[in-house]
Amino acid sequence: MENKTSIKIFEQNQVRSLWVEEEEKWYFSIIDVIKVLTKSERPRKYWSDLKIKLKKEGSELSEKIGQLKMPAEDGKMRKTDIADTEQLFRLIQSVPSPKSEPFKLWIAKVAKERIDEIEDPEIGIDRLMETYLKKGYSKEWINQRLKSIEVRKELTDEWDNSGVKKGQEYAILTDEITKAWSGLSVKNYKKHKDLKKENLRDNIYPIRYLQFK
Repeated sequence: MENKTSIKIFEQNQVRSLWVEEEEKWYFSIIDVIKVLTKSERPRKYWSDLKIKLKKEGSELSEKIGQLKMPAEDGKMRKTDIADTEQLFRLIQSVPSPKSEPFKLWIAKVAKERIDEIEDPEIGIDRLMETYLKKGYSKEWINQRLKSIEVRKELTDEWDNSGVKKGQEYAILTDEITKAWSGLSVKNYKKHKDLKKENLRDNIYPIRYLQFK
């Protein structure tokens, strides 16, 4: 398992993070996040008390928290409690701090947008186009990308009708398609493009996927 360690800066405060290649996930040091949000001189004690509080409230968050080795202040690699992005947002919601309020407001906004999209899928398409435009993609690229999404949906519907199961079997077929036009597996192509959480199909010209329909 290949891990890459880095330091994220949040308002001039360091938050240790770790990219786990095998899982394609970022993990963040909970102690560092607690320290940034609360300015506590004893973030470990704060986190210990918070875990007890969460457990009493019936939350399973603390039970799902794992540990990974990250560089400590003495320069040595030591185990520390870590959270992935989803767990981190859940944690932030549990911390009463002015610094956590912007995150809470953002989470609430995203939740509302998601509900709106479920009620009216066209809203999601409009928002997707707006997002791509803000990222600097051309309207031609966006139209091709939306078409490729439609084509892939038709393809996965065919897979479903043929009894292909989501998850590993989907991944195998997607790998084969990617190998056909690039000569590389999805994982290796993402390494080639130096991508992490970014969507692979956002980083190729969409016409490649249209060719397989």
